Amino acid sequence: MLIDTHCHLDFPDFAEDIGAYVARAEAAGVGRMVTISTRVDRFASYAALAERFPSVWCTVGTHPHGAHEELDVTAGQLVELSRHPRCVAIGEAGLDYHYDLSPREAQAQGLRTHIAAARETRLPLVIHARQADEDMAAILTEEMGKGAFSAILHCFTAGEMLARTGVELGFYISFSGILTFKTSQALREIARIVPLEHLLVETDAPYLAPTPYRGKRNEPSYVVETAKVLAEVKAVSFNDIARITTQNAKRCYWKMDHAAPVPQVA
Repeated sequence: MLIDTHCHLDFPDFAEDIGAYVARAEAAGVGRMVTISTRVDRFASYAALAERFPSVWCTVGTHPHGAHEELDVTAGQLVELSRHPRCVAIGEAGLDYHYDLSPREAQAQGLRTHIAAARETRLPLVIHARQADEDMAAILTEEMGKGAFSAILHCFTAGEMLARTGVELGFYISFSGILTFKTSQALREIARIVPLEHLLVETDAPYLAPTPYRGKRNEPSYVVETAKVLAEVKAVSFNDIARITTQNAKRCYWKMDHAAPVPQVA
């Protein structure tokens, strides 16, 4: 089994036939999917998907692109929403200096709020980091000094320094379809140095479809292709990388195996 640790099943790209996408993933051996929150005010839609499909779980948080629009969201509110039995993480939150769609101060403030919620709940923080390696490493290191928390550096495309910082802090490093691109040799070299016990795989669907589906709409079933390349990079079998990343995902998203079931509506 594989776990797609990061996808966006609430996006309009999947609206027409969400059931078919979930079924294809399950048929491909992707036993669990985590649909990731980008806006706290849309949490009900993520929870509804997770309630509808037993293989789907969700998170709660604000993407850095919209940080300035949800600065009034408190750590306490995140904690309260995360009590939903199908919510397994806080985020995604972080720093994105590539697009700079939200003021950097707002992004940093939002990130620290999410860290506080992750610390209190013991749920992992899903981190978005793009072209902000130094600031991200500094904030994560500083915040860890205030109290431990767990996290995932999702869709990792940053440099070796941030990868090493993440590993030193005990975080997970998640690789997406970008790992399979011909132009991603440097990223594969970083994946090679990340210890097996820190590795996760994801799609970030509907974005970043892996080779051989590049240019098409990404979907959770395609995480298999990323796992194949990661296995090659780590010089282990596909079955081994599937087992290892699944164990890691279950350890990280620990609530999956401890949450009370959601009553099914007849």
